[in-house]
Amino acid sequence: MRATPRLAGSLLAASAAGGLLLLAAGPAAAGGGSPGPRPTVGTAGTSFLTATVVEPGQPVRVSASTGDHLYWSFAASAGQTDRVTVTVTLPPAASRHGAATYTADVFDGLRRRQACTAGPQNATAAAGAASVRLRCTLRQIRAWAEPWSDDPLPGTYYLRLSASSLPEQDLGQRIQADVRISARNGDAQPAGAKLKSPLSPAVNPGATLPPGAAPEASPSAASSAPKPSERVKGWFSWPSSRWWWTLGGGVLAAVAAVGGYNLTRHPRHWSSPRRSPAGPGRNGQM
Repeated sequence: MRATPRLAGSLLAASAAGGLLLLAAGPAAAGGGSPGPRPTVGTAGTSFLTATVVEPGQPVRVSASTGDHLYWSFAASAGQTDRVTVTVTLPPAASRHGAATYTADVFDGLRRRQACTAGPQNATAAAGAASVRLRCTLRQIRAWAEPWSDDPLPGTYYLRLSASSLPEQDLGQRIQADVRISARNGDAQPAGAKLKSPLSPAVNPGATLPPGAAPEASPSAASSAPKPSERVKGWFSWPSSRWWWTLGGGVLAAVAAVGGYNLTRHPRHWSSPRRSPAGPGRNGQM
């Protein structure tokens, strides 16, 4: 009977030690489970097929040459509104010979260029500028769209950074491109996708009549149907476009008849030169 209190004390001590270990391991497990900073992407593709995959929020820093076309790809789901920010660090001003224009284009999976709703997609850097900044906010990704439309759909999108309108002597100089792609989640339905009124007026539903029953005309249909006298009066009312067309057609027919009669009954006579009478022969003989 004396061993029972000792056993109970051992169990209490073991449970207390286990609780302290769980409390100590809890923050460590929580800290280890949280995602760390994403690695910086340091490469870029040279075409759509070799585009470097980038996740939204992942930093990108690439060293390239002036004149190169740089490609990145990222995934976009329905309801997102993606924003692309590109900062190009230019070569030293002493080694440049003029201004240069940089462009950030975004394409969808079908290689269709997507329009930007905000931000300078094209920017011209002066000869003495140290950097140039480009931004492009895409339209909200839709869950569905018509085949003929150009609305953005879920899938892979491509970012292309290119330089144009720059002096030929500046081609090949080293530049640095910092790219940041951010995504904001929202509703996948289009903005304002709620009808305040029906697109077409309501149609009065009909009723199924038993066999042999005669349909009854509604008062509205009976009142809207024109009477025979009104229908005849509408045909012969004056003035109306029907009368003007009839009179005009009659005048044109009369003019055509007179002209045809003059051409067929009174042909134009062409005068032919008269022949001189035959004179006496050379010897004066008849």
